[in-house]
Amino acid sequence: MIFESITVGPLSVNCYIVGCEQSREGIIVDPGGDVELIFSMVQHHGLKIQTVINTHGHFDHLGGNGKVLAAFGARLLIHHADAPMLGRSAEVARKYGLQGENSPDADAWLVDGMEIPFGTCRLKVLHTPGHTEGGCCLYFEDERKVITGDTLFADSIGRTDLPGGSHEQLLESIRSKLFTLPDDVIAYPGHGPQTTIGHEKRCNPYF
Repeated sequence: MIFESITVGPLSVNCYIVGCEQSREGIIVDPGGDVELIFSMVQHHGLKIQTVINTHGHFDHLGGNGKVLAAFGARLLIHHADAPMLGRSAEVARKYGLQGENSPDADAWLVDGMEIPFGTCRLKVLHTPGHTEGGCCLYFEDERKVITGDTLFADSIGRTDLPGGSHEQLLESIRSKLFTLPDDVIAYPGHGPQTTIGHEKRCNPYF
């Protein structure tokens, strides 16, 4: 499996480009900006992008949605609870003194437990509300990898003081959906360095 991470956008979001080595079918997760970098990586691997996924609806994770979707003719997936945020991205960014772009509407919803195939690869959606109501993680079981969005970070967790956030719900999501994964699963968060599930179970100060 092809698995690349690029830091993009004004808030340094980790955008993930994942593809099947055999079919070259691919997905992009959280294209938060700097779309030229994303396009370059996709071209480097010769990927055919079919799907764009937003782990949640905050503006810094979806700022490049429009350009990426238009370039590849891909479909957009997000959890329905965060769908209203897609059309408010520019407005919210301005409140932080930043520029942002509204996203096109989603083509379909992420649902807890659903599997998304691309070539010979597949991922499983884990709904992990708490940072936002529709926050999701993406588990690549065969590769022992999980993209955690802003749910879980290295030695930290997502903030819960924004609309739709809940500290208690976030902790429960992590315990029930992420800490039940094998310890050797590598966690790739929405910001900052990677970690492992085992390390976070043992060392994360919030637990």
